[in-house]
Amino acid sequence: MAKNLIIVESPAKAHTISKFLKNEYTVKASMGHIRDLPAHDLGVDVEHDFEPKYETDKKKSKIISELREAATKADAIYLASDHDREGEAIAWHLSKVLEKESKGKQVYRILFNEITASAIGKAISNPGSIDIAKVDAQQARRILDRVVGYSISPLLWKVIAKDLSAGRVQSVALRLICEREAEVNAFVPKEFWKVQADFWRDDLPKFKATLEKLEGKKHEIGTKEDADKLMASLKNQDAILESIKRNTRNVEPPPPFITSTLQQEASKLLSFQAQRSMSIAQQLYEGIDIGGESTGLITYMRTDSTRIADEAVAACKEVIAARYGENAVNPGLRVYKSKQGAQDAHEAIRPTDPGRTPESLQGYLSKEQQKLYTLIWQRFVATQMKGAKVLATTAAINVGNATFNASGNQISDEGFLKCYPHVNIPLGEKIHKDYALKNELEYSPLKQSQHFTSPPSRFTEASLIKELEAKGIGRPSTYAAIISTIRNRKYVNIEKKNFVPTPLGNDVNGFLVDKFDSLFNVKFTAQMEDKLDEVEYGKVVWHKLVKGYYDDMKVLIGKVDVKKEKQAMIQETGIPCDQCETGKMVIKRSRSGEFLSCDQYPACKNSKSFTREPDGTIKIVIPQTLEEKCPTCGNPLVERTGKFGAFIACSTYPKCKFAKPKTLGIKCPECKAGEVVSRRSKKGSMFFACSAYPDCKWISNDKPVPQSCPNCGNDYLVEKYNKDKGHMLQCPKCKHVVE
Repeated sequence: MAKNLIIVESPAKAHTISKFLKNEYTVKASMGHIRDLPAHDLGVDVEHDFEPKYETDKKKSKIISELREAATKADAIYLASDHDREGEAIAWHLSKVLEKESKGKQVYRILFNEITASAIGKAISNPGSIDIAKVDAQQARRILDRVVGYSISPLLWKVIAKDLSAGRVQSVALRLICEREAEVNAFVPKEFWKVQADFWRDDLPKFKATLEKLEGKKHEIGTKEDADKLMASLKNQDAILESIKRNTRNVEPPPPFITSTLQQEASKLLSFQAQRSMSIAQQLYEGIDIGGESTGLITYMRTDSTRIADEAVAACKEVIAARYGENAVNPGLRVYKSKQGAQDAHEAIRPTDPGRTPESLQGYLSKEQQKLYTLIWQRFVATQMKGAKVLATTAAINVGNATFNASGNQISDEGFLKCYPHVNIPLGEKIHKDYALKNELEYSPLKQSQHFTSPPSRFTEASLIKELEAKGIGRPSTYAAIISTIRNRKYVNIEKKNFVPTPLGNDVNGFLVDKFDSLFNVKFTAQMEDKLDEVEYGKVVWHKLVKGYYDDMKVLIGKVDVKKEKQAMIQETGIPCDQCETGKMVIKRSRSGEFLSCDQYPACKNSKSFTREPDGTIKIVIPQTLEEKCPTCGNPLVERTGKFGAFIACSTYPKCKFAKPKTLGIKCPECKAGEVVSRRSKKGSMFFACSAYPDCKWISNDKPVPQSCPNCGNDYLVEKYNKDKGHMLQCPKCKHVVE
């Protein structure tokens, strides 16, 4: 008897679901999209309602064959891709590819928010059909992004450098970072001074207070002279506790995680990049093998809703009562409002079973999975606990005609903080309960301290995601991809967790803002997101939306004078060319960064690396001359750095083009004939490989170090990083660690 076929996106999900169904269904994985727009062609008929020309993925021909064979044998087909626009599109593409095999059969669409036995059972018992409006919304986004990339990116290649890209949303994220950096650079610090003292009565604990007012009015101290004068006028004045207020306030637990808040908290607390957080969350959602039972541990991780199912709330409260006591349970119904415009297709991100505590999963999860699951579990459980009680105290002390203020918080009842301690409640000063109105206080000699106002904070991953969400840029499923793209394109660097635009990023942003401001601005992009939502709700025809955007873009493209813009990007230095002796060196840019080039190019191909001194002076980097001679022409060899890492080349380049990889002085551990060399991938990440490639295909992501292992004698170690121990060396053979 033929089995019904269920098609999901990943093998992990297929494995988990298959176990739940006890092999009564055939469960196959499509491995994501099996059809898409062509890789090297626009693939969109702009003259006929932007009709897409989809192609099946040639790399998935084997998977498609297996799906067709399974569909032929099945009585009915259930499409079980994720419940979002991308998942709906995957289901639709599957239905098209399997059209012949599914003819005369029922093709169902099933949806679930978690991968548990009960959720899968309910989905199969209540199947639906493909939501074409949702497919149209995904199609509109995909085609919009394609026409932007294929229309505007070539302008960047001609004006700035090859292989650059513009994106409908990524370019707006880059703009936010560049504009914040401009604010930081333009910021002029303003000097101010604080005057403080410790106050006390009898044997009560001291507390610190800061001068805030003079003669009852807010007072700012701008210079040391002002601070000195003020301190002199207050010398030996009596101190009276003019007012003291105490009140208890409730601090409610934060809402359960949605995609954006999970990425933000994982970035702040766990130092996970957004892409990494989503990858780990996907693993927890799709299923983890726990003692022979594979099950999904969390609900779907792409959501903008804070809604929680009633049964999940009830189960959560049982866990709280057992773990923290009945008094810790919030007695009422706590409802969290989702943000305006939330699609509410899924619940919030929560454990599928709150009773599955983090400690019960020790040994089944990797360290990263354990950390993220713990964070999700703590956040969710906290939502059903009582609020924390905080005793807030404020005091005002009059010293002559000046008023000093102090404030502090004391946590009188931890409430949900017992479970989720990551909510910041500033404690401030501890002001003892025995201090009372009109107390005469003693105080220490007044102290003054110089301060300066701070510039706006640069964006971190967490704060950028928060800003994108607040301004309506992108959607939960896109934040990680947006950040990954601008980093991989080298438009930004990360410095102390902060985004800093590179010169290349500033150039790209400057050009796009100057020529395409109406398309790449926050307001317009947010409105476009809303219109894509309207496509999903069936209120807007997708190809009409795309046409309006495309027509506006073509008008702006027609106004760009490529030759003039390219010339404007070239920065003159006045440095004479040392090869042709007639040209001058100018600063040009590539994806790898800035470099010096002769202005007589292509007649003269002289180019050099350079650095900028703190005063802006250009300093040419002179390659290090090696003792080794060029085997082609006999001139000295030099070490250079290129697109894919360090290499050795002839010092007379471009006259002599001899070049070879720079080795690390370590024999290849696999073939023993070649040597280990460092290389850089197309995405910019460093890796290590054998110099004999392609004859030897040995590669490693860990940097080899020419130092023998003291334990087993292996002729090299590798660099490793441990969060607790920091950088260390480890033997790749016996795993011995060298501190």
